[in-house]
Amino acid sequence: MICSREAVRRMARKHGGAGGVIVNISSAAARTGAAGVFVHYAATKGGLDVFTTGLAKEVAKEGIRVAAVRPGYVRTEMYEDDLKQSPDWVRSVVASIPMGRIAEVRDVSTVVLWLLSDEASYATGSIIDISGGRVTQ
Repeated sequence: MICSREAVRRMARKHGGAGGVIVNISSAAARTGAAGVFVHYAATKGGLDVFTTGLAKEVAKEGIRVAAVRPGYVRTEMYEDDLKQSPDWVRSVVASIPMGRIAEVRDVSTVVLWLLSDEASYATGSIIDISGGRVTQ
């Protein structure tokens, strides 16, 4: 929230800025709840989703777009750690993904780049799920 506040101060037309884009990174956990595993993490991401939509409405007239991506499980260090510590749990998560695989970092970064581009000039307040079709559970 502090980073967004500072970005808005610099981007807002009323402060001499030229507008811009803020893209937040949420998580599919905000929709799944991550019960029994990461419920505290899911709660913070749910808050980030609400912050994204609210801030988008507040700053749109200043030429600032605000959006978020909501990735599911992504092949990162966290995934590798989970795989070592809880391989059965990881397999069950992957099995619940309709596309049958977890995301690669590139799957997420390309959507972020699109949101930052002029091609997404009408996308604000949007939260894009990047979860291979796994949006609940």
